[in-house]
Order: sequence, then C-alpha cells, then structure tokens
Amino acid sequence: MLNTQRSLSELPKMSAASQVERAVLEEEFNWLLKEEVHAVLKQLQDVLKEASRRFSMPTPGLESQLKQENFILGSSTMDQVKGVLTLQGDALTQTDINLKVAKSSQVLHFQFREDKQWKLQQIQDARNHVNQALQLLSSRDESYHFKTGAEVNKLMDAVMLQLTRARNRLTTPASLTLPELATSGLMKMFTPPMPGDVMVNFYINLSKLCLTVYQLHVLPPNTTKNFKPAGSSVLHNPGAMFELNNNRFEVSHVHKVECVVPWLNDTLVFFTISLQLCQQLKDKISVFSSFWNYRPF
Repeated sequence: MLNTQRSLSELPKMSAASQVERAVLEEEFNWLLKEEVHAVLKQLQDVLKEASRRFSMPTPGLESQLKQENFILGSSTMDQVKGVLTLQGDALTQTDINLKVAKSSQVLHFQFREDKQWKLQQIQDARNHVNQALQLLSSRDESYHFKTGAEVNKLMDAVMLQLTRARNRLTTPASLTLPELATSGLMKMFTPPMPGDVMVNFYINLSKLCLTVYQLHVLPPNTTKNFKPAGSSVLHNPGAMFELNNNRFEVSHVHKVECVVPWLNDTLVFFTISLQLCQQLKDKISVFSSFWNYRPF
C-alpha cells in the first residue's frame, strides 16, 4: 500500500516536468517558425537568384544584351564531326559543323541561316521552373508569420517540386522518334540545306551541350531485311529503322560530340544546395511534430 501511495504522489511531479519540457519545446518551435524559417527562405532566395542569373548572363558593357559564348565540338578519338556552336542564353544563335562522310573523303559543311536561331527548350523550361520557385519564396516575406509546421512543409514541397522539375529538364533529354527528328524544324535551319540522308539533333545532358549526327541509307523497296521501326530514344543506334513519305530508312552511322557549358554545371550545383536546404528545414519540422502528435503538423 505504501508503494502505491508513493507512485501516486510522484505523478504530479512527472506531469510538471512534462509540462516544462513541452513549454520549452513550444518556445523553440515558435522561434523556428518566426526566425529560422525566414533565414532559410532568405538563403534559398539568394542561391536561386544566382541560379537564375546564370541563365541570362549579360554581355560586359552591354547589360541589355545576353552574353554570346562559343563552344568547340569535337573529340580527340573521333574527327568525323567537328564544329563550333554559339550559345546565347537559351538559344543556339549560330552553328558551324563539318561532317566527314563515312566511306569517302567528302566533308560536308553546314551553318545556321542568318535569320534562324534554335531555342533549347530544356534550358528555357529549367529557367522558368527556377523563376516559379523564386515567386513562391517571395510570396512569404519576413513580415509573414507561419502558424504551423504543415504550412512550412507545404511551401517547401512546392519549391522542391519546381527545383526537381528544373533539374530533370537538364538531366533528362527528350526521347524522339526518327521521323520526329527528320521532320523537326531544326532540319530546315541550315545552309546549305541538309541532304536527305543526314539528320541532326541538339540537346542538353547535365552540363553538356550535345550534338548527334545520323547518317542514313535508303532501304530498297524489295529488301528482304526485316523492317522494324525504332521507337522513341534520346540516342538511336546504327541499324535503327524508320519510314517517312513511303520511304524506308536505316541509320548507318551515328556521331555524337559534346561540350561542357560551365554555367549549366553551376546551376545544377545550386539546385542540389537548394533541395538540401528545403529538406533540412522539413526534417527540423518533423522533429517537433514527433513530440506533438496532437498538433496539426
């Protein structure tokens, strides 16, 4: 009986200790919502402004004009394709490509027509997603008071979604069929015009600007070769077949050359840092929510 009385007498003390702990945690959590969340949002804005700036670097001395950068394409192990690409923001404004035709010494030379430039949709989309993330962050300035952890998590999830989409646009080039490549507007941009047995494609892969050149040969109508049209792919292999305008073609040679675009590498690093900041803030919120399961976190 004595032991029972002692146990009961200790209960109020335990409850008081629990109340103190809760009060301390509540004070820390309120500080997190009021101070630390806004500090992280400021960090995120600073990092993403740097990322956004990389997409639109001005020409020194001409702030209204985007900087033009020349990149040399080529490979020390393969000289079938060489060239220079001029990139200005999200647009290829000029190309100068030399293609050494397989099984001959002939060299074909192509350039963009002067009135043409090719928009790189991947860069355009990535920049738009970064700007949408910045808009989300600027909608919660320092005067805004977050009331719950759930509200912070909702904002972080929305920002992380935009950043993940931005990163995916640079890391995941579009898959295209060979007929889509053959009828692309890109094929109409060159002078002299591309011959019917050559196709090209430009795309971004991580921090690299890639050019793929396909050489084709026409399959004779009475061919005994098993015709099987290829599906969508970022990079088609020799032997891939397709049909266009009642003609059947087979890819005979594939040449891929690339160059590193340093500022694209910068933006990918900024995306990683920003996603980590978002996740760390979410993790801090979850620590408090595990203490207060009764509160709507």
